[in-house]
Amino acid sequence: MTDQPKVRTCLWYDNQALPAVEFYCSLLPDSRIDRVGYYPQGQEIYEPGTVLLVEFTLAGTPYQALNGGPYFTLDEAASISISTQDQVETDRLWNALIADGGAESQCGWLKDKFGLSWQIIPRRVVELITGPNAAIVWPVLMQMKKIDIASLEAAAANG
Repeated sequence: MTDQPKVRTCLWYDNQALPAVEFYCSLLPDSRIDRVGYYPQGQEIYEPGTVLLVEFTLAGTPYQALNGGPYFTLDEAASISISTQDQVETDRLWNALIADGGAESQCGWLKDKFGLSWQIIPRRVVELITGPNAAIVWPVLMQMKKIDIASLEAAAANG
C-alpha cells in the first residue's frame, strides 16, 4: 500500500475530471496524474468504466478530481492560487487558463474552461501591496484583471 496524503482538495466535475486534470498537469512542473479510478457495475451515476476519480499532484500539491454528476458545480468560493515568478510566467498561465472558454475576472482571478477558479499572483505583488506604498499600489491593482507587475512597480515608485 502506498502512502496517501492525509489531506487533499477534491474538485467536483460532471464528467470532465480527466481532461481537466490532464490540462492542469500540462501547465506546471512537478505535476502528474497519480491514479485513475473507474465507476463499477451497479451504480446509476455513469456507465461502468467511466472515470470516477483522478488523483493527481499539481506543482507538488495533492488533489483529486471527482466525476460526481451534475449535482454540484465549481464556483469562486474556492480557487487554486499560483504564485508566479515574473510577468512571463504570469502571462503564460493566464493565457492558457482563459483559452477555449475561460473568463477573466478581477485582481488576478479567472475561471478556466472547466469552471475552476484560479488566482495568478506574481510574488512581487504581495511585496508591493504590503509594502510602504501599499495605499498607492492597491487602487491600481483593483483596476486590473491580469496583473501587470510593471504598472504596480511604477505606482509604488511614484508614491
